[in-house]
Amino acid sequence: MDEEVRLMKGNEAIAHAAVRYGVDGYFGYPITPQSEVLETLEALMPWETTGMVVLQAESEVASINMVYGGAATGKAVMTSSSSPGISLMQEGLSYIAAGELPALVVNVMRGGPGLGTIHPSQADYHQAVRGGGHGDYHFIVLAPSTVQEMADFVGLGFDLAFKYRTPAMILADGIVGQMMEKVVLPPQRRRRTASEIAEQCPWAVTGRPEGRGPNVMTTLELDSYKMEDNNRRYQATYDLIRRDEVRYEEYLTDDADYIFVAFGSMARICTKTIDDARAEGIRVGLIRPITLWPFPEKPLEDLSKRVKGMLVVELNAGQMIDDVRLATAGRVPVEHFGRLGGIVPSPAEVTDAFKNFISRIG
Repeated sequence: MDEEVRLMKGNEAIAHAAVRYGVDGYFGYPITPQSEVLETLEALMPWETTGMVVLQAESEVASINMVYGGAATGKAVMTSSSSPGISLMQEGLSYIAAGELPALVVNVMRGGPGLGTIHPSQADYHQAVRGGGHGDYHFIVLAPSTVQEMADFVGLGFDLAFKYRTPAMILADGIVGQMMEKVVLPPQRRRRTASEIAEQCPWAVTGRPEGRGPNVMTTLELDSYKMEDNNRRYQATYDLIRRDEVRYEEYLTDDADYIFVAFGSMARICTKTIDDARAEGIRVGLIRPITLWPFPEKPLEDLSKRVKGMLVVELNAGQMIDDVRLATAGRVPVEHFGRLGGIVPSPAEVTDAFKNFISRIG
């Protein structure tokens, strides 16, 4: 298939992009608001065209352990779910991180805690950027704000996962998963052959070819000193990612007196608020983190040395604001505005919150 322009939902874009990237396997379980990922893959029937395996597992726990097994063989494998389902996957995700395995996980967030609501939220931020499971580990976390980025981040997520041998997560709120936009789908890539996987992934469990010793995949180490060495190796990888893979977008920050910080759908709403504020002569700009981990600390640090304040806009009770405050180190006032329970604020609500903020700080 050649490059193609289509109108589709964000969830559908994930599925189409996975097939076109040449993904080897998808293992998942339906849950609103991300069920269209699995449903679209089943409708596309890629097992007849590319040979991609698509399997609805009996649970989220089963699906993440299937991803673990596939990743251990060097295959490009993925899953998708929504907030409670991702919580069920946490033990398996920690194992995948400890095994230094590449994999892609998609979380289309819904409101919580508990079963919560099927409506959109951004309340899984802490879970995603702080690891979520047990132990000291990180994912690369990509936050799309458009349907186009939902498609693009499939390839980017896999490329980064294989580059650093660590899981990557696409963290999208339910708005981006459910809304429809025009998207340019990439041309079809073929799946890698067994010999290519063996060459590109010498660590993989692929049998024992002539001239090579056995590869053993385990996350258990009873020798504390060796386990410390393993953890130091993980941390060295995370340091490289922090150095080289920070991604963010700026909007009208050059002359700004105030800054919005927002990701996903909230960044889109802030853009409209910024345009309205500037029409009134208020100079405000936006920093949109694209990688939530690694977080864009340096641009926020630099801006905090010259702006009057920052308003963090999220669909939660205040989570990313912790990282903004760490980056700005108390140089400027940093406050939060958000809605809960799946309620999405209008640009007018954000404008009112912003004006109240600047009236307090001057």
